Amino acid sequence: MSTTTRKTDLDRDTRDLYAALNDLVRLYQFRDRNMICCHDISVTQCYALQSLTRAGAMTQGALANELMLDKSTASRVVETLERKGYVRRTQDPKDARAVQIDITAKGRALCHRIEEDLIEEERSIIANLEPDVRRAAIGVVRDLARLAAGRIGRQAACCGPDKDCS
Repeated sequence: MSTTTRKTDLDRDTRDLYAALNDLVRLYQFRDRNMICCHDISVTQCYALQSLTRAGAMTQGALANELMLDKSTASRVVETLERKGYVRRTQDPKDARAVQIDITAKGRALCHRIEEDLIEEERSIIANLEPDVRRAAIGVVRDLARLAAGRIGRQAACCGPDKDCS
């Protein structure tokens, strides 16, 4: 296969992947918004709860970084979650100037309920795929997440140090 043919194939595949991912991301954004907001929190607030569930207590700055938000926006997210009883702010034991955010039992229960709803929705989406196709799709999505995260200097959540990314 010539270099020109490979470049043309790569260009075509890149455009096709861009279109497919664009459609998928858009659909998932609307799905998440519709399924999460009925629990009286925003998608961003849900992401904050998921991050705290996955990683444990963290500083407000670390949470802002994890959510890829500026500190003032992350502060408003935490303020709303705290007002609703889903998180609590305490002084960071390692740095008296920093605030540490931790999820409450109420927040953990809400996060679990939302995640179960989303997983059930996912189950209905992939139920008709053959098992080998499902596993291949999971592998491709994990690889794409890992590679995309690496491009922006981050680690994909699905490929953390305690995760099996095979």
